[in-house]
Amino acid sequence: MTAGRSDPRPARSRARLLDAATALLRSGGPSAVTVDAVTRSANVARATLYRHFSSANDLLAASFTSLIPPPPMPPEEGALRDRLTAIVVGWAESVAEAPTVLTAMSWLSLGPDIGHLPEMQHVDTSSPAMRSLRERIAQQYSAPFDVILDSPQAAEELEQVDRTVAFALLIGPLAFGRISTLADFDYDKVALAAVDGFLKAFAKDADGPATAASTESEGA
Repeated sequence: MTAGRSDPRPARSRARLLDAATALLRSGGPSAVTVDAVTRSANVARATLYRHFSSANDLLAASFTSLIPPPPMPPEEGALRDRLTAIVVGWAESVAEAPTVLTAMSWLSLGPDIGHLPEMQHVDTSSPAMRSLRERIAQQYSAPFDVILDSPQAAEELEQVDRTVAFALLIGPLAFGRISTLADFDYDKVALAAVDGFLKAFAKDADGPATAASTESEGA
């Protein structure tokens, strides 16, 4: 009768490991998530950790993935500027208060190198946990903007938009605010300026700021 039941212990131990790693990540950042610290906090043996995660990097990637909040989605209705502003202001709040995505991106871009298995010579950046984190971050950026930029509303009002350029223009200034550590950086004000600059750059009825200014001068 019990033969068909799965053993719940592996799932429980994995959950304890992930909970411990997530708590360490919150309190001490990526450098706090070590094999010794996680196993001690979770009261789980090292061998058990390695049965669930091939390396500490995989465990940290899974922890980052669990901490990343859902992306800020735009309202279904409203002017293009208002809908775009809702996304960017949502990002501004996230970056200012809980910059988990930026921290994860920094960790990935710098090349994670945190205690792997003794026999491992290199970090496997193509592991399922690492791929999952990269995909989650990509979704975090693209999903809200895809809703707007793929809409008939955007097709009517904007020129063709390169998504990478859009992310750089709209989210880049917010990332700068975080890494600059400027005490008086106004995220909401910068978010609004980023949206207005983006819309001006890609508006169908404008040839760009310089050309538009020249046209006005000629008309005068």
